[in-house]
Amino acid sequence: MARLPFEDVHAPLFTIGQVADMLDVQQAFLRRLDDHEVVTPARSGGGQRRYSRRQVEQVQQVQELVGEGLTLAGVRRVFLLQSRIAELEDELAARRRADRPPGS
Repeated sequence: MARLPFEDVHAPLFTIGQVADMLDVQQAFLRRLDDHEVVTPARSGGGQRRYSRRQVEQVQQVQELVGEGLTLAGVRRVFLLQSRIAELEDELAARRRADRPPGS
């Protein structure tokens, strides 16, 4: 059975207005996140921003971090570091699997 788009956390499904309403933020805030490359949504054929469920979660994280006093540049750096950590953890797990003796 084929997966439906709303099952994919990375599918760009939500408009800027929908996200603003969901999270009770101004659309200008979401545009600023895009302009500062903190959360960069996909674009529709007509150039409209489309957010995935994962990006909506990221906007929630931005709200929390900004509430704790981080700047958007700081939030972007946190996101980059989190991404790098995930890459390194994946690489380490792959190396551990490759180093495992056969049959263990």
